[in-house]
Amino acid sequence: MQNKSALRTSLMTARNAIVNDQRRLLDNKIATKILAWWEMHQFRSLGVYWPMRGEPDLHALYATLQAQGAQLALPVVTGSEQPLQFVTWTPGEAVNQDRFGACIPAAKNATIKPDALLIPCLGFTRNGYRLGYGGGFYDRTLAVKPRPYSLGIGYTNGETEFAPDTYDIVLDRIITDTLDFTCQ
Repeated sequence: MQNKSALRTSLMTARNAIVNDQRRLLDNKIATKILAWWEMHQFRSLGVYWPMRGEPDLHALYATLQAQGAQLALPVVTGSEQPLQFVTWTPGEAVNQDRFGACIPAAKNATIKPDALLIPCLGFTRNGYRLGYGGGFYDRTLAVKPRPYSLGIGYTNGETEFAPDTYDIVLDRIITDTLDFTCQ
């Protein structure tokens, strides 16, 4: 097994190799699966993400979820060793980039604790472990009780194997362009 740093590099290379036309098709497949999942559960509030570094772009889905009554929120980093906070957001609302390159609402919106989170995955295992960029923000967020439902989002080419660290937390479910499975 490769170390996580080398694995991140190879997974990023594979994700960046997806051409734009194919990426749009894959994003639509992912969005369709997420919408079907949400319609079964109807979580009142949903933490979403603004795509960066080639992550699946789900903006059209966010507008649909909001129109169907979901309160959306974007993650905000408050400190290097802190869990993420989530700030309410409506599709079309202005955003600014934070120091990590993530987009956050420009306005001083309310902070909420979402019922469920869409969590971007650079890589993932069939056991439900997620590989991100190495900051540990989502693991710290999922360690806080009560824990929100966690839905890992990625491309199928992110499926991999790695030895989890003690602080890695298993996601509840993973959805990709071809996969949809419960982890716990």
